[in-house]
Amino acid sequence: MTSKELAKQLGLSEAAVSLALNNRPGVSTKTRNRVKEAATAAGMDFSSRAGVSEQMGSICLIFYRRTGAVLADTSFFSELTEGVEQKCREVGFRVSIQNIYSITDLERTLQELSHVGTDGAVLFGTEMREEDFAVLSFTDLPIVLLDNHFLSTKIDSIQINNIDGAYSAANYLIKRRRTQPGYLSSSYPIRNFSERRQGFNQALIHNGMSPSATIVHTLAPSIDGAYSDMMEILERKDPLAQSYFADNDLIAIGALRAFKAHGFRIPEDIALIGFDDIPMCDYTEPGLTTIHVPKRYMGMVAVERLVSLIEKKAYYPVNISISPHLVTRATV
Repeated sequence: MTSKELAKQLGLSEAAVSLALNNRPGVSTKTRNRVKEAATAAGMDFSSRAGVSEQMGSICLIFYRRTGAVLADTSFFSELTEGVEQKCREVGFRVSIQNIYSITDLERTLQELSHVGTDGAVLFGTEMREEDFAVLSFTDLPIVLLDNHFLSTKIDSIQINNIDGAYSAANYLIKRRRTQPGYLSSSYPIRNFSERRQGFNQALIHNGMSPSATIVHTLAPSIDGAYSDMMEILERKDPLAQSYFADNDLIAIGALRAFKAHGFRIPEDIALIGFDDIPMCDYTEPGLTTIHVPKRYMGMVAVERLVSLIEKKAYYPVNISISPHLVTRATV
């Protein structure tokens, strides 16, 4: 009996059977024992496979870039990618990477991956909208969505707990400054930013403040773009808040540079908190207080869940929410 025939007999994927027979991580002890017992009963000799180091399966890492306005080549996404690659090495899967720019391309890519025998995919869905997920219902390829989630979408997802993270940031600003914080909003809307606004508003309400009274500035979600947009706001002499929460670190850093260029002292005149905790936060002047997201860990969890889907044909979709935490530096 071949491994392929054994996999069919047990109702498992070939990748799961290979991992079990080669004593590699990525399958449960129960499944490993079940595979080995069935292999022994079938007269298969797998004793020489112990310690085999060759990678037995393949996973595709798909970046869906609707515009690239948010899903840029920043350290945030590179750390997520490193987490995916690290866990794939640990469980014995090769990794390929695809950049997708339209739903049509995504549908075609999923078909091609299934055709060539790819075991599963981790889909970076940061820029995806709810209507984009319809295409996923037409593929049998195991998929885990990373950095997004929609209630109507029946697919496994790993996302940031944006609401709790933004709540803690806004609450910290209120306790430290004793005034209502302002909001630096991304000019490009994604679900992550919408959830962060929810958490921010919840903190205001909890502290007896009205979200409608918030001073909001809309800035591009990049350092240079946010700097340019904030410079225009400052030159117009628009009303300013004494502190701000930003949708992400890039916006916060761009705004920080603009405030300093106009002579504002940070944090004496204006305090700032970002979101993501990219490495640059340690090197801004002053260092940026922000919400830390365990990016590498998120990538690793996505692969762990995907391996589980590859092993099990029937399952109930889950949404795993990863909790961030506040990192205090010198901008508050």
